[in-house]
Amino acid sequence: MKQLFPHIAIDSKIQFGKPVIAGTRVPVEIIVGNVAAGMTIEAVAEEYNLTKTDVLAALKYAAKLVAAETILAR
Repeated sequence: MKQLFPHIAIDSKIQFGKPVIAGTRVPVEIIVGNVAAGMTIEAVAEEYNLTKTDVLAALKYAAKLVAAETILAR
């Protein structure tokens, strides 16, 4: 398992290589999607047996990816 970011890792054998919370099979996209749908950080942590720090790490990782995107003006 390769550590990408604090608490975030990838492994080609887990979730098809998508970023997950390290030591789990919980994908970052599931965490971000649930928070975007209105779940609280605490509720997501409880639902997936994670810590609040894990959930916040997933959100920070997603924010870093969005910040690194290149936008082409039309």
